[in-house]
Amino acid sequence: MTAQGIFDPAALGTCISCGFCLPTCPTYQLTGDEAAWPRGRIALMRAIDDGEVDVFDAAAREQGSFCLGCRACEPVCPAGVPYGKLIEQLRVAQWTGRRRPWRIIPLMWFAGSRRLIRMVGRIRRHARTTAASPEHSGDMLMLGCFERALFPAVSRAAVATVPGLTVPRDQGCCGALHAHNGDLARGEELARRLAERPGRIVSTAGGCAAHLAAVVGREKVVDYSEALIERASLPGPILIDGRPARIGLQDSCHLRNGMGVTAAPRTVLAALGDYVEVPGAGECCGAAGTYAILRPTESRQVLAEKITTLTALDLDFLVVVNPGCQRQLISAVRRAHLRTRVVHLAELVAMAENGTVRP
Repeated sequence: MTAQGIFDPAALGTCISCGFCLPTCPTYQLTGDEAAWPRGRIALMRAIDDGEVDVFDAAAREQGSFCLGCRACEPVCPAGVPYGKLIEQLRVAQWTGRRRPWRIIPLMWFAGSRRLIRMVGRIRRHARTTAASPEHSGDMLMLGCFERALFPAVSRAAVATVPGLTVPRDQGCCGALHAHNGDLARGEELARRLAERPGRIVSTAGGCAAHLAAVVGREKVVDYSEALIERASLPGPILIDGRPARIGLQDSCHLRNGMGVTAAPRTVLAALGDYVEVPGAGECCGAAGTYAILRPTESRQVLAEKITTLTALDLDFLVVVNPGCQRQLISAVRRAHLRTRVVHLAELVAMAENGTVRP
């Protein structure tokens, strides 16, 4: 396929090839390969758009899947290149029909089925406080597709700690999974459908929040930590053996790089104990949506240095704000036999309020 029109020309033309993104790119850090960082990939995209390189060329397909899509390049870019949008557009062209990676097909099918999502959610007992109603007002808690299946306690904790949240039971997927995996149109459609309800959307999943904000506007979407600070008093410190708990944070890449949310989670954690800034907290953990499923070897390579850091810090809690990060880090911490507990921010706040933390 050599036809033009795959990429937004304004976005593609924004890059000035300055190189500021180089030190932020995790795949460049792994390989040292000039092709494996945003400037190199944008040069490839331009060649595809000009018809010089086939979009299904082996090297092009490799870079389309090798990128984590973490968007760490965006905050440091002086030209404001919307790189996340460009990598999504590349995957729309490459991951179509039979060319879509087979490992993500069941995930997209699950996320696209509102009935199946609701059934799994009922079985797993996610938060349920409000019947389906188009008239409800105030902030709505978004139930992430995979969060409600894998970590249903997160939504229950969010409802318990932020007063006044409504939880419509008929809500579907936000579309982030689709947008990041080659079906951008469907991803945007699902986001708009979710945002048709009145009030703001409160998200406990950083990747979902950033996708929603990009489609329907930042004013419509808030992270759980922001809503908590607005609407609730923060609980006192968690004590373990008479001392404040040592607590660190792993940022969600999209929440940090796509929405600029970094201070609010740290403000909450500073109230909960002895907050320890984890070196590299803003760098990707390797989960990156479906990346850990599609490229498990590279995912673990990205994660390796983080686990070395966590071993040295000896934290009581490592807090996450995204279910993909939670799944990735729980598994990694267990493999490393660390005593650190990986929990979502909402879960830790709920534990602090209920006094359920044990040494």
